[in-house]
Amino acid sequence: MLASTRLFIGSEVRDRGQTVREPGTDRSGRDDGRIRLERVSELPPDLPRLRTLETWLRLQLAAVRARIQHLEQEERDRPVPVRPPRPDWLLETERLGGRDGRPVRVHVGGCGQARGRAISRAQAADALGQGVEACYGCRPDTELGILG
Repeated sequence: MLASTRLFIGSEVRDRGQTVREPGTDRSGRDDGRIRLERVSELPPDLPRLRTLETWLRLQLAAVRARIQHLEQEERDRPVPVRPPRPDWLLETERLGGRDGRPVRVHVGGCGQARGRAISRAQAADALGQGVEACYGCRPDTELGILG
């Protein structure tokens, strides 16, 4: 059974000469201004109109399938965004009104507490040697073989 759609605009619609009240109006029957769709289950009674409807539906289905195929192809052709590689070491600095301040902590690149800029292994070792704190979670000093 095919369900066609009838559009209600306002509080009532004329259907075959009869006024039909919109379901969902307030208790006083006032229009709430929303547009509603209602399903109506009616098929044409005769074979020629049913065949016409069938043809139209086949054309619509073909158009939908063509659009799906086009969008799937676009999706396949779209380049996959590549994330930059995770840095091996990070240097966390004080935050001073949007600017970076003095170094606060050194992190291993995969540390969940890490915020800061990427640095090299040598820079991480140098920062720890100058007294910058090692993160207590990821322990970069242990990773670098530096005993604190």
